[in-house]
Formats: sequence, structure tokens, C-alpha cells
Amino acid sequence: DLRTAAFDRFADKGLPTPRDEAWRQTPIAPIARTSWTPAGPVPPVEDALREVPGLGTEGPRVVIVGGRVSPELSRLEVEGAELRSLQDLLASEPERVAPWLGAAQGEGASAFADLNTAFAPDVAVILVAPGALVDSPIQVVHVAAPSGKAPASYSRVLVVAGRGSESRIVETFAGPAGSAYLASAVTEVFVEDNAFVDRYKLQLEGEQAYHLATLSARLGRDARFADHAFSFGAAIARNDIDVRFDSEGGECVLDGLFMVDGDRLTDTHSRVDHAQPHCSSREHYKGVLDGSGRGVFNALIQVRPGAQRTNAEQMNRNLLLSPEALVHSVPQLEILADDVKCRHGSTTGQLDPNALFYLRSRGLGEAESRALLTWAFASDLVHGLPFPALREAVEGQLQTRLRGGVRIEEALR
Repeated sequence: DLRTAAFDRFADKGLPTPRDEAWRQTPIAPIARTSWTPAGPVPPVEDALREVPGLGTEGPRVVIVGGRVSPELSRLEVEGAELRSLQDLLASEPERVAPWLGAAQGEGASAFADLNTAFAPDVAVILVAPGALVDSPIQVVHVAAPSGKAPASYSRVLVVAGRGSESRIVETFAGPAGSAYLASAVTEVFVEDNAFVDRYKLQLEGEQAYHLATLSARLGRDARFADHAFSFGAAIARNDIDVRFDSEGGECVLDGLFMVDGDRLTDTHSRVDHAQPHCSSREHYKGVLDGSGRGVFNALIQVRPGAQRTNAEQMNRNLLLSPEALVHSVPQLEILADDVKCRHGSTTGQLDPNALFYLRSRGLGEAESRALLTWAFASDLVHGLPFPALREAVEGQLQTRLRGGVRIEEALR
């Protein structure tokens, strides 16, 4: 029923066009004119998995290959939570997922999210027990293993955090650099009363890939949710984020860093829906753009009538490393209550010439000086990462994308 309803919605509204305000800056023509075919069954990809940065050597993990949960590559045992596939649950306990699956999307889902609902062959389901404290981060690895011509992988994750629980989830998206493929992903997160979910996303798709992702989160009373997104790959990467407070006292943090070069594009559209009073949100995104790279940050804080004592903050900072780089930054506030504290802002600029001169006067070359200042701009979102493997992976991506391949360790000597 969910598949049929989603596809009917898609057939009714079709793919977005530049006339749709939310998609005006995202050129989906290369996606729309390609005849994509759902990725078929693929063999185990042990070798490809070893090449995915940021994976811990131990701990629980769910591996999704071509949209299908791979039990052979996964480690599903974890204390305080259940890691299951939808196919498994439908065969034994369908009532455990029926209230949640697709509930965070509904009628307002985007066209690509509807396509995911219609075609996702499986769902990775994470059920955190009420009151549980899950010490180890739960890793969810989305691996694109293209097979055939113009393959499209539809992967999906459902997280239900029980009352009073705490859990951390690391989602990694990766695929081969030399293949053109479509990676469509949807993550639904339900944070029940007084629970906490801390999510980290590392996007490392191949340079010819198209990455279309949707994150929908629903927060209960006194619930907390944090999302930290790092976007480094894909020719076109689009991230749609939708967070809604369904009860009072919730907290939400959205942080992100995107780096684009060449003629790649990364687009982040977010909406934080303060539907209930006494909730707080903080959003802080940074972009580093080089070459002819394009970036989009379009974020809305929505305060509904009656959502008094809302405390919301939104900031986007961007660094342009070349004259051809361009970013569209559109922070927005829609406030329909009168007892709130809300603020937003955006800055876009280039490296400070005085700082460059200072570093060069201390003996550093131009490339080293530029690399060091770029690192300083981006690294504050990296140093606080709590997992060594993830932190090293993000630092490695920053390092490889610094102009001229400068080693930060050498520049700091």
C-alpha cells in the first residue's frame, strides 16, 4: 500500500523542474534524461567494503548493498537495540514497523523520496529499546555496487528510539569513482519522549554519481536529535532535511560541512518545524568551494502559532577559493508566534589577504598558507567528532581536497 500510494503521488506531480522554487538551483536534467534501472542483486563486496573510510574495525553495523541489507557483511548483534531488515520483520513481526514506516514522509514527500518508497527493495530497521544506552556507534554503510547500465540504488533506514534511550548512528555512503549511478536514500528517525539520537553522515559517492537523500526526524517530548553531515562526493548531491517537534521541550542540532570543486554541486535544503512550544534548534553549516563548484544552502525555521518560547538559531558560512565558485545561501525565518528568540545569518567570502600575508611572512609558501587557512575554517566541525575512525576519515577527505595536495602536518612544522 505504501509503495502504491508513493508511486501514485510521483506520477501525479512528476519530477521537479526549475520552475519549482525548491529545485531552482539544482540542475536535475542529467538525472531526468537518463533511463535508470533498479540495481539488481549483486555479489558480496568485501573488497569494496574494505575501501570505505570511517569504518571501525569492531562494533555493530548494517551493510546495505544496492539497496539490500547484506547479512553476510553486517554485524547485527548489539546490546540495547535490534538491527533487522524489513524483509525479516515483515515475515515475522510486521506490527512492529507498521506504525512507523513512511509515517515521517507522508503527503509532503519529495518526488525522489516517493520514488524511494516505491522502489526500495529493503529497509534497515534500527529499534532502540526504551531506556537503553547503546555505547557503541551503530554503523550503517550504504555501498553502491553498480551492475548493468545506469543502475539506481534505493536504500532506506528506519530508526525508532524508545523512550529514555540514547544511541549514536553513523551513516556512510560510498561507491566506485569511475561509475555513473544514482544513489537514492531515505532515513526516517523517530525519537520518542526523553530519548536522544546522535546521527553522523559521511557522503563519499563516486565523482560521477548522483546522490539524492532525504532525512525526516520526528521528536517527542523532551527528545533530543543531532545530525552532523559531511558531503564530499558525487557530481550532484542533494540533501533534504525535515525535522518536526511533535511535543514540547525538544532540542535539535543540525551541523554540516560540504566541499565541492570542479563543476560539482552540493545542495542542502532543510526545514525545522517548531510545531510545539518550549523547543530549541541550532543549525550551523559551512561550505568550501573551489574551481567552478556550486553550493546551495536553503534553510527554513518555521515557528507555528502557539509555539511560544521557541529558541532557534541558524547560520551558514561559506569560503570561496576561486573566482568561478558560487554559492546560493538562503536562510529563512517564518515566525507566527510572538514570544520567541530566533536569529539567522549567512556569510560568504574569500581568504583574508592579511592572514595570507602574515603566514607568508613567516616562511610559508602560498599553497601552504591557503591550505592552512582553509583547514582552520573547516576543522572546527571536525575536531569534536567523538569516533576516531570517523574523525580520521573526515580529516583525510579535507586533506586530499586542499589545493595542491598540501600536507597540513608539513605546513604546521
